[in-house]
This record gives sequence, C-alpha cells and structure tokens, in this order.
Amino acid sequence: MLKARFPEAMSRAAAGLSGQGSECLGLDDEVSRDHDFGPGFCLWLSDGDYDRYGEALQAAYGELPREFLGFRRLNSGKGAQRTGVMRTSDFYRYYIGCPGAPETAMKWVRIQEHFLATCTSGEVFEDGLGEFTAVRNALLPCYPEDIRKKKLAARAASMAQSGQYNYYRLMKRGDVFGARLSLGEFLNAALSMMYLLNFRYEPFYKWQFAGAGDLVAMAEALPYLKDIAAASTMRDAERIASDIEAASAVAIGELRLQGLTEAEGDYLEPHAYSIMQQISDPEIRGLHVMEG
Repeated sequence: MLKARFPEAMSRAAAGLSGQGSECLGLDDEVSRDHDFGPGFCLWLSDGDYDRYGEALQAAYGELPREFLGFRRLNSGKGAQRTGVMRTSDFYRYYIGCPGAPETAMKWVRIQEHFLATCTSGEVFEDGLGEFTAVRNALLPCYPEDIRKKKLAARAASMAQSGQYNYYRLMKRGDVFGARLSLGEFLNAALSMMYLLNFRYEPFYKWQFAGAGDLVAMAEALPYLKDIAAASTMRDAERIASDIEAASAVAIGELRLQGLTEAEGDYLEPHAYSIMQQISDPEIRGLHVMEG
C-alpha cells in the first residue's frame, strides 16, 4: 500500500525494525509481549523527505491493519515512538546525541554502550537513499579501536576495584549490603568487557546475560558470572570470591590473547594501565582510567 501510494518517497526511504524493544535484539518472549508488541516497522526518511512526505506517510501507516498473522499491535503510549515514520537524524540523535556517527573521539567515549546497541539492533530491510545505513555502518561493529581500548581499561579497573578488592574488604567488615553492590559493579564491568572483547556493544542491562550466550571471547567466564549473580552474598562468600578470581583470570587471558596488555599478575588493575598505554590519541590516553 505504501509503495503504491508513495512511490517516490518509498524508493528513498529506509525500512526496517531497530531501536528499543527485546524484539529488536531477537530476545522477545511471552513475558515481553505485554506492551509495545505486535506487527510493525520503521520508515526512516531524510530531513527533506520527512518534511515533504512524513505526515502523509504516517497517516497511511496508521491505516495498516492492527492485526497480522494472529498478532495484534499493542501500544503502551509511554516513551519514544518505536515504529512508524521518523527522521533518520532524529532516530540517531535520540540515542547517541547526534544525527550521525560522532565526529570526535571524546563524543564516542561519552556514549553508553547500550544506546549504541539499541540504535544498531534489528534489521534494515531496504534503504533506497542509503542515508540510514551509512550512519549505521559507521557505528558498527563496535567503538573505534582507541575508544574500545579506553572502555576495556575502565572495565578492567572497575573489575579490580569492585570485585577483586572491595568485595573482600566489605565482607571482612560484615557489610553484606555494600558487598552486594560491589558484586553488581563487578558483573556490569565483566559483562561489558565480554561484549567489548567480542567487538560488540552490550545491550540494556536486563538483556546483558541473555545476549551473552553467543559471545566467543571470554566465554569461559560466563558460568562464573552467572554463579555470582545467582549466589547468596551471605551464604556463598567463599564461592563468590573464587568465581571473581576465575572470571578475572579468563579476562586477563583474553586481553593478552588480543595483545591488549603486557602487565603481569592476576590482579586486573595493572592490566588496565597497560591497556591505557596502547591508546594512540593523547586526549583519550590522558583521561582517568575509570572514565568511560
């Protein structure tokens, strides 16, 4: 219907499904179908094409059947527009703060991984103009190498501080609540490192474990991380401590395999600084090790 009524606009539009939602990550299930679920797609237009065709295309999109193959569109009315007609520039600006790929290294550093995972998720079915895909390709598969190294250094430093150092100290003083927070920091940093070592962006936090099953680099650490996440802070302290060291050892091994560290030892902090020394951009290399 859209192509018949708007041949010129549709010949230039990008069509696909990307953005927020577990379906864009291939992780949707029965539970996730309670809101913002159902048949739908995105039409991304250039600024000029949106000004010319956007309103009419959105009206036509709204006329499409709400039910398809037994599935019905559900809308919660919350948050940003997930499907329908939108500007390419607005789509990327919403997630990464700019209408296209970041122009400076510092802008890259400040973008959180899950936003990049969100706006490069899903699939583009066709893109006549090529504008949407050009930005998408500039963001994939991962951060520029200097930025990836900076993020990896920060994750190594965080894993060392939260898991290998502070968890022990907090448990020693009997602060199980602080220890649980330390474990959360360790898990977030370790999972992020896994994705970065696989040249991937990690998804939104609730999907980090679910999306990690097909990662290859540092895959041996995943059972230890799952064990930490499921363990009782009070009852399983010794097992958690062992899991922390085992996961950290796997991380160090993979960092060495990728030629990212020349440091020695099983404590991750020296490896964080070794990664920092490999960063070419002096501005990025001069940032605090935990930045990013």
